[in-house]
Amino acid sequence: MTDNPDPTPEVDGNTATSSTDQADFGDYKSSLPGFLGTIDIAISRVEAVVLAGGVLLMAANTISNVVGRFVFQQSIFFSEELNRILIILITFAGISYAARQGRHIRMSAIYDAMPTSVRKPMMIVIALVTATFMFGLCWYSYGYIITQAGRGRLLPALQIPVWWIYLWVPVGFFMTGAQYALTAVQNLLERDIYLSTNVLEGYDDDEVEV
Repeated sequence: MTDNPDPTPEVDGNTATSSTDQADFGDYKSSLPGFLGTIDIAISRVEAVVLAGGVLLMAANTISNVVGRFVFQQSIFFSEELNRILIILITFAGISYAARQGRHIRMSAIYDAMPTSVRKPMMIVIALVTATFMFGLCWYSYGYIITQAGRGRLLPALQIPVWWIYLWVPVGFFMTGAQYALTAVQNLLERDIYLSTNVLEGYDDDEVEV
């Protein structure tokens, strides 16, 4: 006598399949249809370029500074300031990337206890509220940059305006807000629950997709 096959379908929590036409660009495919998918892909491309370029440049800068200090007895005078700029860039590009991957910390004790029929609208509300806060932070960070620009301060080594290094802050908040807004749209369009545009909510062994 053979065992009965497991009737529960296997679900990959890191990828999502949509019934709508998927937009794609290179290795990344968006589950959102049409123009929304194009926006999603554009944001993903910006994230990829900024994060990869920022990390590589920071590594190259740090290694070069170490080599210069111990081999040539001369440090790169702007190395610390450049790394400061790159840390800000990577951090605020990273919050958008984490939102896309569904990796932000979630306080989900109450949410997880709810049935699927309740979790679905809750996820939409959560995504919309988070998007609103991100756009609000984008606005306030823009105001902060304007204030810094009015002071006319310069970085000591690079001699560039201090406000330049904060330019990515409102951009990162805006991209994160757009990502959460697209997540809300994705949950409105699809039957399943999405943590982000391409990441399905995780399932336990006794749960299946709706």
